[in-house]
Amino acid sequence: MSSIFLSASVPAIDRGAYHETANPFLIQCAVRELVIEIIRQHKIVWGGHPAITPMIWTICEDLGIDYSESVILYQSNYFKDRFPEENQRFNNVVFTDPVNDDQNASLALMRDEMLSRDDLVAAVFIGGMEGIEVEYNMFIERHPDALVLPVPAPGGAALDLAKRLAIFNDDELHDIDFARLFRSHLSSAFDEHSHMTGASE
Repeated sequence: MSSIFLSASVPAIDRGAYHETANPFLIQCAVRELVIEIIRQHKIVWGGHPAITPMIWTICEDLGIDYSESVILYQSNYFKDRFPEENQRFNNVVFTDPVNDDQNASLALMRDEMLSRDDLVAAVFIGGMEGIEVEYNMFIERHPDALVLPVPAPGGAALDLAKRLAIFNDDELHDIDFARLFRSHLSSAFDEHSHMTGASE
């Protein structure tokens, strides 16, 4: 089973200007529609975030999806005192070591292990702050042929990335039909992966 990398967070007010364009409700809606669209056929891989991890767990619960079989969460033990309680509800958390009590170095190690997976066929970016840009650059370096999809309408760093990559026209930057967005843009990545692996639809 192939995997989709999700880079998402709800921007904090004290972390730059990302919160000025961010809509937490739309971030939640976009994450939910992504899970609904792909979770039965593709795993979701992401780095633990205290706003996103509980959100994905709740969505899987609502859908009756086996959380432990459908997602892979990466978490640096640098943050072990701040893990969301949802971390304890499934067995496939990949823990990475802290690096010399250095937050940035610990995050870099976690991201390197997470983004070096060879089953990643696409990356989706929703909301977020400076980590969006970091993870985008790391992802395309390791997976230059994979599909990249920043979701603009919820704002944050993903909106900035979408504008920079010029993927959407002005109207599409504000489109909140996330189900259609994921269906139309991610289908090519899935079709290509199926073609390369010989998998049937």
